[in-house]
Amino acid sequence: MGAVAEGWTAYALRWRRRRLLARSFAKRRQLTVRANRTAAIAPGAILAFATMRNERLRLPHWIAHHRALGVDHFLVVDNGSDDGSDDWLAAQPDVSLWSTGHGYKASRFGIDWLTVLLARYGHGHWCLTLDADELFVFAHHDRRDLHALTDWLAARGRRVMGALMLDLYPRGPLGATRHGPDDDPLVTLPYFDAGNYVMTRQGRLQNLWVQGGPRARAFFATEPRRAPTLSKIPLVRWNRRYAYVSSTHSALPRALNLGFDFDRADTPRGALLHTKFLPNILSKSAEEKARREHFENSDLYEGYYNALIEDPILWCESSTRYTGWRQLEGLGLISSGGWS
Repeated sequence: MGAVAEGWTAYALRWRRRRLLARSFAKRRQLTVRANRTAAIAPGAILAFATMRNERLRLPHWIAHHRALGVDHFLVVDNGSDDGSDDWLAAQPDVSLWSTGHGYKASRFGIDWLTVLLARYGHGHWCLTLDADELFVFAHHDRRDLHALTDWLAARGRRVMGALMLDLYPRGPLGATRHGPDDDPLVTLPYFDAGNYVMTRQGRLQNLWVQGGPRARAFFATEPRRAPTLSKIPLVRWNRRYAYVSSTHSALPRALNLGFDFDRADTPRGALLHTKFLPNILSKSAEEKARREHFENSDLYEGYYNALIEDPILWCESSTRYTGWRQLEGLGLISSGGWS
């Protein structure tokens, strides 16, 4: 790209970022405070942000896992739960909770709401932006927490840490497993795909685009370009001028996207253990198909939802049982990048 074209691209992306921030600011009145404990957020606190709906089955483990990693405070937007998720969250001493009944898709799949909270409470903090079915892991997380990791990142001038989303699944049909709110999803969903990933660097935003895993293999084998992207930038030392573009798959300024790299040995990256395929995926898929709130072009994913509702088996002979971060590093799916 020539200097003139690059200049115009940079100019256009600056305006795109400003439009995203303005759009999010306009959505602030859609949020109603349910429990605001943000006065307890201390300087240097690590914060987690999420939008969720009807995730009572996952919440106890999700909160406990990220507390153990070192998250000090959770800021959550509940989008119309009716399974008790909101009441459970409101009772947690380290959770601030907002509620909204407005459209999930119309808020850029919850990102507009989270941008409001990130700008107000996340500025200057390391922020972990997640879905309720994502468990963040990184090298040495069993003995060194997020505070140690982010101190190390900051000392090296790094503002972000990217992560590969790994879909976890059971051995048999998705609906045949049993899972309760107090169960560990890593026991219920012990398998993942270790090696069928392809990646490209997108030209305009410079974000890494990774596809593969069981969803590509089972649901998009004939049209792999339609498979969900598995690359995310969940951990960022936030600035109120930043904006996520598409979920946490890409961000602006685009320099943030270069923090996720598989080519450089000195670039640390983690994983998001994706627990989407708990047994309630059958009922959730039927609901999502009817609500049409989870994909920009829901018609394209009609077959995907139908396949999930039919209770498929994702396990195959090449499936790998998850044993921990050392295994993922050995497979090249995460990297310490020199962190130890």
